[in-house]
Amino acid sequence: ASRMAWALGAESLDELSRRMEKFLQLELPRGVAGHLQRLGDLLRIVKARPVLVGDPPCQEVVETRNPTLAEVPVLQCWPGDAGPYITLPLVITRDPVTGRRNVGMYRLQVFDERTLGVHWQRHKGGREHEDAARGAGQERLEVAVALGGDPATIYAATAPLPSGVDELLFAGWLRGEGVELARCLTVDLEVPAHAEIVIEGEVLPDKIAPDGPFGEYPGYRSGTMASGIAVKVKAITYRHNPILTMIALGTPPDDSSIAASLTAAVAMKKGLMRHGVPVVDVYVPPEGVTHLIVVGVKRGGEEVARKVLDYFTLRRVMTNKHIVVDEDVDVFNMAEVLHAFATRCHPGKGIFLEHYEGRANSLTPFYSPEERSRLKGVSVVFDSTWPPAWPEEIVPIKASFKTIYSPEVQEKVEKNWESYGINLGR
Repeated sequence: ASRMAWALGAESLDELSRRMEKFLQLELPRGVAGHLQRLGDLLRIVKARPVLVGDPPCQEVVETRNPTLAEVPVLQCWPGDAGPYITLPLVITRDPVTGRRNVGMYRLQVFDERTLGVHWQRHKGGREHEDAARGAGQERLEVAVALGGDPATIYAATAPLPSGVDELLFAGWLRGEGVELARCLTVDLEVPAHAEIVIEGEVLPDKIAPDGPFGEYPGYRSGTMASGIAVKVKAITYRHNPILTMIALGTPPDDSSIAASLTAAVAMKKGLMRHGVPVVDVYVPPEGVTHLIVVGVKRGGEEVARKVLDYFTLRRVMTNKHIVVDEDVDVFNMAEVLHAFATRCHPGKGIFLEHYEGRANSLTPFYSPEERSRLKGVSVVFDSTWPPAWPEEIVPIKASFKTIYSPEVQEKVEKNWESYGINLGR
């Protein structure tokens, strides 16, 4: 986690989280002027805008006559996978109606020397552009796949930004300077100029490419899914002696679970606030692979718990287990969270379920094949807060140093701690 923060120019994930939260509060790009409160923010946004450059490193070697994926050393990550997969790509498309760019991270299966299969789910930006192209009567959707690049640009492709917000602008915000871009040679798109390898091509919306099996982010191998879309390769460009970047998804913690933990928590906190939840903090434990969410609130109870459940099940449902705790519980400390869950969640009154169909996450391991095919699912909230109707005198007092002893005693103990000769790892 620390290495991830350092790679993105931050001292900690908390600092990185605050940066991302501030960017989202600007609600870009709509109504920018109305939301920028300080000149410094405006200058940072201007500085963060992508910049087109000439003679880009990603086009030091160009193959347009006979491009072949055989020259790209794509690996098969796990025994039993359907084949080689590109697992850390920046997949770039443009909405044929609005012209807006999307940079997403969707795995790509290599089928042959000129054909890839891209897997993007229904709620992803790439899928929206595919649907828009089909709706506009286009037989092809141009796509560019950039491999490698700086950490901020790679990270931005995974961030759950609001629809219409440019991932490359967000990357520039994180970097403190705009991402340098290069124009593609055979498609009307731009790619990061310092990418290692770039694959240019066309999505064939009418050609289904069976996807999987593949080792998925929840830590299990998926079965074959007829949800991939074929991509025909038109050109491949790369740097001299390029380095292929990749990740191997598996049981957490890994690259995916750490990154997803941060980005999901920031977006969820903002969304819960808008939904009327008195949220204090949100934690997405990496071990829970974004299926388990911890929500800290100022004041809990059934009404708040149901609001949390409503927020997480309104649209496409990617999570399924949610623990709501009082603000005296540190959501980032799973020992405190589990203690609150064990001692405050009433099994008969504090558990709320929501069933739905057509919007479940098909990669949820515990769903049956029938549930996955119908996107049928269920989510639960565990209300681990004290009932708001309880008067203060009957709420149990936590038997901890900070809650039992007076401030005077606490101050005295902490002041004289070294003199006691007790080493408890403080």
